[in-house]
Amino acid sequence: MKALVLAAGLGERMRPLTLTTPKPLLEAGGKPLIAWHLEKLAAIGVDEVIVNTSWLAPKFGETLGDGRRFGLRLRYVYEGPTPLETGGGMWNALAELAPDGAPFIAVNGDIWTDYDFTKLPRDPDGLAHLVLVDNPAHNEGGDFALDGPLVRSEGVPRYTFSGIGVYRRELFDGWRAIIGDAPGANDTPPRFKLAPLLRVAMREEDVTGEHHHGAWTDVGTPERLQTLDAALRGG
Repeated sequence: MKALVLAAGLGERMRPLTLTTPKPLLEAGGKPLIAWHLEKLAAIGVDEVIVNTSWLAPKFGETLGDGRRFGLRLRYVYEGPTPLETGGGMWNALAELAPDGAPFIAVNGDIWTDYDFTKLPRDPDGLAHLVLVDNPAHNEGGDFALDGPLVRSEGVPRYTFSGIGVYRRELFDGWRAIIGDAPGANDTPPRFKLAPLLRVAMREEDVTGEHHHGAWTDVGTPERLQTLDAALRGG
C-alpha cells in the first residue's frame, strides 16, 4: 500500500519558525512531525510514501533522505511555488499513488496523533474513509457528522476531520465538473480543495468514517507546537 504525506503548505501562521524550516519538519518530542507519520506508516506495511512539497522543498530530502532509515521508500513531488491544496495535491500525485487503482492513505504532514494506523481499512467500502476527532478550540463548529459508519456533510454531532484518510482514485472522477471554475482549477497542474469532492461523495453515501477519541493536535501555531513538544517530552 502507498501513502501520501501532504507537506506542501507555506506555514505562514508558524512564522518565524517556518522561515527556514517547512512546518512538517519542525520538531516535537525530539523528531520532525512528519517522522512520526513515516514510522507509523512503515509499521503497518506501507512500502512507499510520496511527499508533496512546495515551500523550502529541498529541505525534505536533506532531512529525510530516501526513507531507508524509516523502513520505506520516499519520493518527493514538487508542486511549484504555490501549493496545489489538498485536492490538487492528491490529484497531481495520483499516477504514482494509485497506478494500479489500489486505495491509498493520505495524512496531513502538520498534525500529531496517537491514532493507531492499523485501524485504517485497506479496502474501504466507499470512495473514502475519514478519521474524525473531537472539535478543537480553533474549529468548534466541526467539519462533518458521523451517522453510524457514514460521514455526512450535515448533521449532529459534528466532528473535525483529522487529516487522516484512505481514498480511492475514483473519488477524483469528474472532479472538474464539481470544482468548476474555482480559482486555480484551470491552472496546470490544477489547484483545488478536497472537501467539495468529499461532500459530493457523502451525498451518495460513499464516505465512511470513524471517531478517534485519543490525542490529536493540528500544529497550526508556534504555541500549539510548544505545547505538543512539552507534552511529548514529558511522556
